[in-house]
Amino acid sequence: MPISDLLPILVAWVIAISSPGPATLAISGTAMERGRAHGLALAWGVASGSAVWGLVAGAGLGAAMLAHAWLVEVLRYAGAGYLAWLAWKSARSAWQGGGAAQARVVEGSLRRSWVKGALIHLTNPKAVLFWGAVFAVAVPSGASAAVLWEVGLSCLAVSVVSFTLMALAFSAGPVSRAYLRAKRGFDAVFAALFGFAALKILTARLT
Repeated sequence: MPISDLLPILVAWVIAISSPGPATLAISGTAMERGRAHGLALAWGVASGSAVWGLVAGAGLGAAMLAHAWLVEVLRYAGAGYLAWLAWKSARSAWQGGGAAQARVVEGSLRRSWVKGALIHLTNPKAVLFWGAVFAVAVPSGASAAVLWEVGLSCLAVSVVSFTLMALAFSAGPVSRAYLRAKRGFDAVFAALFGFAALKILTARLT
């Protein structure tokens, strides 16, 4: 695919994945609270989940999945439940939070942070719809498998770079110190936003 055709797809992709949502909330919150390594692990977990949905959509399985409404409903409730759990954790942290600056929470493995990122994306039924729209709208009808791989891998590479930069930015010293000084308030905001995201998934029309 010519770069002139691919570039607009990638620009639209960056705008879409950078907009506020469960993944960006989790990356920013984890990077600020737990540091760069955990922020990067979670960011790459999100990208891994995105890669799975990209393969599903690219193989044409997204349409088959949507034909079985119960599969989408299972994902819908699983995703909403997981986000509600994250909202509850943030709310509990805000309720129990102390006063001034606190030390970063660094316990737990990097693998656990990666799994958290992957679950956020794998339990979001809108992700497979988004990938399906990319292949259906942006890729010319009758395009070869090579073009599908080119578009898919390019979007995935842009996701990895964007999520990595996001984790690095929010784990920077000044940002982290500001978070620690106002941790309780940040946790309350994250609780509200994760709760809102859970509600959005429950009420979204997945058509």
